Amino acid sequence: MPVTIPREAAEVLRPVLPELADETIAAIGREVPDYARAMEGPFGRAVRGGVELALGRFVDGISDPEAMARAAHDPAYAALGRGELRAGRSLDALLAAYRVGARVSWRRFVRAGVARGIAAETLYALGEAIFAYIDAISAESAAGYAEEQSARAGERERRRRALIGLLAARPPADEEAIRTAAAAGDWALPRTVAALAVPGEADAERLARAIGLAAVGGTTAADGALVFVPDPDAPKRRAGIEAALGDAGAGLGPTVGWREAGVSAGRAVAAARLGRAGLVVADDHLVILALHADPGLATALAHRGLAPLADVEPAAREKLVETLRAWLDRPGQVQAVAAVLDVHPQTVRYRLKGLRERYGTALEDPEERLALALALRVTTRDE
Repeated sequence: MPVTIPREAAEVLRPVLPELADETIAAIGREVPDYARAMEGPFGRAVRGGVELALGRFVDGISDPEAMARAAHDPAYAALGRGELRAGRSLDALLAAYRVGARVSWRRFVRAGVARGIAAETLYALGEAIFAYIDAISAESAAGYAEEQSARAGERERRRRALIGLLAARPPADEEAIRTAAAAGDWALPRTVAALAVPGEADAERLARAIGLAAVGGTTAADGALVFVPDPDAPKRRAGIEAALGDAGAGLGPTVGWREAGVSAGRAVAAARLGRAGLVVADDHLVILALHADPGLATALAHRGLAPLADVEPAAREKLVETLRAWLDRPGQVQAVAAVLDVHPQTVRYRLKGLRERYGTALEDPEERLALALALRVTTRDE
């Protein structure tokens, strides 16, 4: 059965608190490297205030466990944790200071208790209470530290989302606004950058973290999920992007200076909208992107290009279209076309005869051949 610490023990211990505070601060300065500096000025006052608060609250609650539990949850301890992050220190320093304080307090309290004849079992119970109290206030400070980390991360991500919107803006946003937003988001403006657009409900911020390399991601109302990747032409950069994407499809815009980031974003979004698997590099699909930039024009081009085959039975039309495309890619090379289609050269000649009957001189006109080649690419959505 736990030993209850008598109320009289508090009166025995209270007189030693001022000296104990001095002794504790001195020990913390010696034993905690991050605090090994003069305990003067605002920092020293904060440390002394924390020590005096902890010791006073402990002694006040010594005969009232519920009051001690409430004291351990004082907002001041969470504030100390937040203050450590703001000061640029890890939580380890504060927790080490708590442990030093617990050890020094236990020794001092034992000396005072023995001098006043307090029973040994009461002193043991006092020691257990001290370390339980230190555990409780350590947990409060850890929670405050974590809350500050979370708040900072949230603010940083909010600022970075604002930066994404400015980088993706078309026409370009004011350069000074971008510089200011980049500084606020703790992002060093790179010499070159490329935009990565991911369709659907992608988590751009998580993808940016997976890519690493100072990539920054966010979502815009116009373009959805965007990630800006610095120095995109560096060795192995493309492989890193593909590894981070996994099976997801995405469009990668051209490499540009950060002032033209909106151009890269626009092309990345257009490439992503092609709906193809894996990473679609905009610069590898400029013809398709140009055609899809005006859907009405692309549809009209496809309709006109395939109009001569409109009355052909579907299965036969498919073979003619396949042959037409192969021939447009290899004009005059019957053997090469036959090899691509895996048919006899005579079959190619027969199909070409049918195509010439329907297209007439268009197959000999360079401009018409180009229009037909583009029409076929629009129709098949393939290169």
